Amino acid sequence: MTAQSGMIGTSGEPDRDAKAISTTTGASFQIHLWEDRTRGELWIPEYDPASLVLVNDDFLRIVSSNAVDSGRRTFEFRAVAPGAHRLVFEKRMGWKFTAEDRRVFLVGVIDGAGRMEGR
Repeated sequence: MTAQSGMIGTSGEPDRDAKAISTTTGASFQIHLWEDRTRGELWIPEYDPASLVLVNDDFLRIVSSNAVDSGRRTFEFRAVAPGAHRLVFEKRMGWKFTAEDRRVFLVGVIDGAGRMEGR
């Protein structure tokens, strides 16, 4: 699995800051995001479950304090279908109707024969 950061698309497109991830069918990959649970932050993933499967969702507390609950949240996905898939994370706060932040990942999945599209 490889991840490339940088700009994809032009400034008018919604995925202009998307990060590209390349993997193969059946392989797992991880995405790490900072989360401050003290503030009520919670990352919510949106994806097609026919293409990607959430295998694990883990939180590692980094800040050591009784009053602070901040750390790194790790999402592990398995690619189950070849093709180009969009994976969106929105940072939600319980009392807000809109997302605080948004991260977009474009996942390119290649099958065992080196094709992006399954037959």
